[in-house]
Amino acid sequence: MAQIEFLDVCKSLDAFQIRDLSLSIPNGRTLVILGPSGCGKTTLLKIIAGLIRPDAGRVRYDGIDVNDTTLAQRKIGMVFQGYALYPHMDGYQNVLSYFLFRKKTPEMEALKRAKYQRTSELMGVEFEHLLDRKPPTLSGGEKQRVAVARCITRDPTLFLLDEPFSNLDQALREKYRMSLKILLRQFDITTVYVTHDHYEAMILADLLAIMDRGRIEQVGTYEEIYDRPRNAFVAGFINRHVGMPPISVLDATALVQTRGLGAVRVDVRPEDVELSRTERAHGTRGIVDESVSLPMINATMVRVRVGGSEIHAQAAASETFRAGDDVWVRFARFHVFDASGARVATHP
Repeated sequence: MAQIEFLDVCKSLDAFQIRDLSLSIPNGRTLVILGPSGCGKTTLLKIIAGLIRPDAGRVRYDGIDVNDTTLAQRKIGMVFQGYALYPHMDGYQNVLSYFLFRKKTPEMEALKRAKYQRTSELMGVEFEHLLDRKPPTLSGGEKQRVAVARCITRDPTLFLLDEPFSNLDQALREKYRMSLKILLRQFDITTVYVTHDHYEAMILADLLAIMDRGRIEQVGTYEEIYDRPRNAFVAGFINRHVGMPPISVLDATALVQTRGLGAVRVDVRPEDVELSRTERAHGTRGIVDESVSLPMINATMVRVRVGGSEIHAQAAASETFRAGDDVWVRFARFHVFDASGARVATHP
C-alpha cells in the first residue's frame, strides 16, 4: 500500500492550470476523481504516476518524492484511457507482460500461474476468448478488459485507472465495477480512479474528489459532498438520480419560505421539493409546466414555474400532474449560497 500526498502542486497547460493543489490519499483507500471533461482529471493521474512533472510543488509516496524513485520502485498498475497494449502480443502475453521482463525462476513461474488464475477468475469465463487474439482484432471494450487484467496481474501497491470501463456495454460495465470494488476491498490497494460517471463514483469511492478547471473543489465521502456541498459548482454538478436535473437554482425572494433570508441564492434538490394541490403553510403557489415519467427510478419529474423561477421536483410515480395545474411548493431541505458561490447554510 502507498499513501499519496500532493503538496502545493502547480502545472500550466494549454486549456487550464492546476493551481496550489494539496491532497492526501490514505493507504488502502479508493479515491475517485469526478469532474467534467477537460477539467484535468487525466493530467492529475499522470502527475501521480510521474509521467508529467509539476511546475511547482511535490508529489510524495509514503513521504518520498515520486521523482526520486524509479518506475520499478513506484509499483504502479495503470490502466490508460487509450489502453496502451503491446500490439504485437496476444491477450495472454499482454496480461502477463509484467513477467516477460523478469528472470525466469521456479518461484516466479509459480507466481505467474497464481496471478493468472486469480485474474481469470475475476474477469470471468468470457474473458478466455480474448487471450489468443492481438489488440488490432479486439474491440475497444475488449482492449479495456485486457488492460484492466494486466493491471491486476502486476500486483501493484497503487492502482491508477482512467475511465477503464467507458467503452463496455452496460451489462459488462455493471459486472466489472462490482468485481473491481470487491478486489480493492480484498487487497486494500490504494487506488485513484478517474471518471465522469456519477453512478460509477458512488459505487467505487471511499473518498470522492470533485474537480473543476484544475482545482479540487471538495474531498469527502459521496454522502458528505451530496449533503454538504462546499460551493455552488459542487452542488450543481453532483447528481444521485438518473434522469433528474441535479438541483434547482433560484433567488431566495422568490418563495414565501425563503424570503426572509434576504438577497441570497437558494438551491434545492428535486427529492427535497414538496408539492401539494392545496394551499399549505409557508407554501408558494406555482404552475406545472410539464411532468415526465422516469420508470428507471420509479418516479415522476415535475417542472414547476414559480414567478420567473423554474423548480424541478421528484414526485412518486403514482402521482399525476398536468401542464397548467396549480400546486403549492415547499422545501423539505435546501442550501443557501452567497454571492461568491460559497455555501453559507443548509436548512434544516
